[in-house]
Amino acid sequence: MKKHNMLIPLALSLSLFSCSDKNNLEKNVISLNTTHLKQAYTDKEQVKLSLNLVPNTILDSVVYTLGEIKLGTVTNNEVLNASLQNIPYSTYTLKGTAYKDGQSKEVSTSIQILSSVTPQLINYKIVNTYPHDKKAYTQGLEFYNDILFESTGNGEGLGTGQRGTSSVRQVDYKTGVVNKIKELPESIFGEGCTILNGKLYQLTYKNNEAYVYDPTTLKKLATIPYFKKAEGWGLCNDGEFLYMTDGSETIYKLKPDTFEVVGQINVATNRNILPNVNELEWVNGKIYANFYGDPGVAKINPKTGAIEGVMDFSQLYQMVEKHPDLDVLNGIAYNPKTDTFFVTGKNWDKMFEIKIIE
Repeated sequence: MKKHNMLIPLALSLSLFSCSDKNNLEKNVISLNTTHLKQAYTDKEQVKLSLNLVPNTILDSVVYTLGEIKLGTVTNNEVLNASLQNIPYSTYTLKGTAYKDGQSKEVSTSIQILSSVTPQLINYKIVNTYPHDKKAYTQGLEFYNDILFESTGNGEGLGTGQRGTSSVRQVDYKTGVVNKIKELPESIFGEGCTILNGKLYQLTYKNNEAYVYDPTTLKKLATIPYFKKAEGWGLCNDGEFLYMTDGSETIYKLKPDTFEVVGQINVATNRNILPNVNELEWVNGKIYANFYGDPGVAKINPKTGAIEGVMDFSQLYQMVEKHPDLDVLNGIAYNPKTDTFFVTGKNWDKMFEIKIIE
């Protein structure tokens, strides 16, 4: 009889513990259900979401987010089919937050959103080869009123270790002669350039500021701080806004007078998100971009960041003079007068005029 009485409080405590466990989200919400999840999706797909729960667990709701983007809310643990359309290409933390009786529990995983566009190979032919200053550590090229403008950095030569001098310059592209030049102090590493509304803009690598010049005289007019602490790489414009790269996969859309960010895209194919976006050129509503260290130029949709086509310029490297400081492809300019592209590289002795073959 005494033994039976001792079992009563034990049975009651087990019962209470079981009830407590049943309402404990920490123990009942296990993980995101990965049965239908992939590591990478395109922007044309849907993602199917639900949670793994301890059997007989009932929730009030679940909220699903992708980074800072809310995908949707469901009752209990219903399945959510969430569209990924118009979501920027990137690597995200996919999170499910379960709610019950004032409690919450988060579970998460990582997925990528990529482009649904398969890049096409863009064919071209070389129509002319011109001389280029092989001491120029080319960072940016741009045609303006049929004059080629070039910005250079003070990069260190690969073989000799000698540093160049950062500058902006007007170049006779047919002869390679520098007609006018504005050199920067030794402490400043010049980067990409573009001309908008009659002003020449030049980025700096690590000085967190851009310089504005009169393109006719190369007189410096203003200094504009960056929108955040960042490296300056490439620059182009669409006739109204500037587009800037910082060495990541992101292209920032900026107000020209203040460098205030008004939009941004991340560059991707249907297989990868691509960092090291460098020198830029705006041509007929598309952005053409170098990727640092890569012998090609990509055609990018400026609304989505999708790479639509690629030009392989690896043959050009084989056609320039081999010397100790020869460096990578960099610099692309479009001449609307001839409907051709001009391509060179850091410390290259040649510039190539390219015609796209449709």
